[in-house]
Amino acid sequence: MNKDMTKIKVGVVQHSFLQDVDYNRQRNVTAIESLADEGADMIVLSELHDSLYFCQCEDVENFKLAVNLDDFIEIYSRAASENSVVIVASAFERRAPGLYHNTAVVFDSDGSVAGKYRKMHIPDDPGFYEKFYFTPGDLGFQPIETSLGKLGVLVCWDQWYPEAARLMAMKGAEMLIYPTAIGWNPDDPQDEKIRQRDAWITIQRSHAVANGLPVVSVNRVGFEEDLSQQTSGIDFWGSSFVAGPQGEIIAMASENSPEELIAEIDKTRSENVRQWWPFLRDRRIEEYGGLLKRFLVD
Repeated sequence: MNKDMTKIKVGVVQHSFLQDVDYNRQRNVTAIESLADEGADMIVLSELHDSLYFCQCEDVENFKLAVNLDDFIEIYSRAASENSVVIVASAFERRAPGLYHNTAVVFDSDGSVAGKYRKMHIPDDPGFYEKFYFTPGDLGFQPIETSLGKLGVLVCWDQWYPEAARLMAMKGAEMLIYPTAIGWNPDDPQDEKIRQRDAWITIQRSHAVANGLPVVSVNRVGFEEDLSQQTSGIDFWGSSFVAGPQGEIIAMASENSPEELIAEIDKTRSENVRQWWPFLRDRRIEEYGGLLKRFLVD
């Protein structure tokens, strides 16, 4: 870690979005400026924050939303350097013709690219047809070194996998960060909606507990229509949150409104918690070989 800072103020940008990419980008930059003025050291944006969530349908026209990372980097690099903040951003990356990724890019406070992460787990469900658009990541689970420490950046569907969080922790990540786009099917009954959101919060809090690390999860919010009319659209449930290393909620945004908030993370608590609850010490790694199998009962 290059900067002597044990307490980090994390800015969370929970927005709704329009089809107008330029508008979305300007609104993101304005939020970065505002949170930086309020003292944020790091700012996390939601998944695919420059556009609507286009994966609700399979349409080759949507590939026009993909960007060369150089163009994307120029916008958010300037925002990082001008505001002296670390930024975790999210892009639909056009790597080559026919080769696209869902990519998180981390900018250090001087505007340099600290690193990137390509989403590893790609869903394919009604309303979330991401396999049509994204090739699974090939960069592995590698924390990104910044002036604020090592960030274990993952993306959305990755948040359901304890293996991804564990590998980031084992490689020295000091916090886990999940840019996200997740919501309800409006046709689902209310009790099912509650179960889904609660499960989403619980699994990520469990990663915090199991690894003794803070978790930052930033979702979009608001209703987005399925332009193909195949489904009833997605009502993104917001609820962006920051949790501490015992899974305690430090801050949480609303379910249904755009919101920008700041939460303070005390990095010294992670080491204290790991001393009290030494899960890494007591792992029986010699017995875990079965985790490398797809399934163990045939």
